[in-house]
Amino acid sequence: MTAVIDYMDTHTFFLHLLTILLTARLFAEIAVRLKAPSVIGELTAGVVLGPSLLGWLEPNEVLKLLAEIGIILLLFEVGLETDVRRLVNAGRKSFAVAIGGFVVPFALGFSLGYWIFELSLLVSLFIGGTLTATSIGITIRVLSDLKRQQNKEGQIVLGAAVLDDVLGVVLLALLYEFSIGGGVSMVNASKVLLFVGAFFVLAPLSAKLISLLISRFDSISEIPGLIPTTIVSLVLFFAWLAHEIGAPELLGGFAAGLALSRRFFLPFGIALRTERAFAQRIDKQMRPIIQLFTPIFFVMVGLSLNLREIDWSSPFIWIFSLLFFAIAVLGKFSGALLISESWHMRWIIGLAMVPRGEVGLIFAELGRVSGIFNNEIYAGMVIVIALTTILPPIAMKWCYTKCDKL
Repeated sequence: MTAVIDYMDTHTFFLHLLTILLTARLFAEIAVRLKAPSVIGELTAGVVLGPSLLGWLEPNEVLKLLAEIGIILLLFEVGLETDVRRLVNAGRKSFAVAIGGFVVPFALGFSLGYWIFELSLLVSLFIGGTLTATSIGITIRVLSDLKRQQNKEGQIVLGAAVLDDVLGVVLLALLYEFSIGGGVSMVNASKVLLFVGAFFVLAPLSAKLISLLISRFDSISEIPGLIPTTIVSLVLFFAWLAHEIGAPELLGGFAAGLALSRRFFLPFGIALRTERAFAQRIDKQMRPIIQLFTPIFFVMVGLSLNLREIDWSSPFIWIFSLLFFAIAVLGKFSGALLISESWHMRWIIGLAMVPRGEVGLIFAELGRVSGIFNNEIYAGMVIVIALTTILPPIAMKWCYTKCDKL
């Protein structure tokens, strides 16, 4: 670590880190009070602190490493909140909403980038991949606030969002392989799909067995902190393992979270049931650690943007952002149109599937870090993600309010 930060005084790094944490918290609080997701506030904090506005901070290797840990823990939380049983129980309507909302934005995003904007194949694939994401965290939060998560449309949306997460992570693994391999290769794609399939079968089983050992040791340990120490170690181990098989590290975080979810079950009725109380302790004790690291990732996304380098007078950035925003919205609505429900319910389901949030930012950031996105395209995608994250929750609340008055 000394070799990494030899160009920065330790006390300067401490100052930068405390600035990031406090500013992220401040802007997140403001965002929530304005009825926007907290992730938007953390992203704004990075824009304010970075070269786009004040120029106080810039990305460095240590902050990038902390942000990488934040991504892995964020995907661990997504896996922890994933309800596989809900996906199975929701049935064909959730499946139709998810598949339609995954395939259509990807196809339209890729087509627009490749044939209209004449971008490269890999850039177009990354753009399409970014548009497939759905933020299950934001969707669940809005439905919970409106007390609609147990309604029919809530069950359909949550089941579809779970499937979207799984498909998104697999797509992310493919795009990661293409980015480090220098291009699209069917051989590499087949290899990644094979490894990812094996990983999703073996990793959750291994994690579940390890969690049983952790549970036993936790009951006899006389030193506090066993659960967060061992669970973070488990997540980091699976992140390393995912990298070794040629997948992105965050896939390991997702698999570990999925296995430790209290709603996880193994196929064919082979169940290794985690005690509900133990699963809840994992959730409770890991949450402060996750909430400490994940804001660093979102602030780093904002720091990586340099809005001053973008020619805002050029029509490209506006046309680019608005067209892909339209595709991002219409693509998710296409899934809702595939099911036989009332138009009002289809409208709600479509809106609920639109938010990209943290999942979309992970795709965009991978594209930037890999050198696939230049600053202008990256900024355009972040604008699309921000709009699709802020506007749908507001529209959903308005729709429900109007419906309740009828």
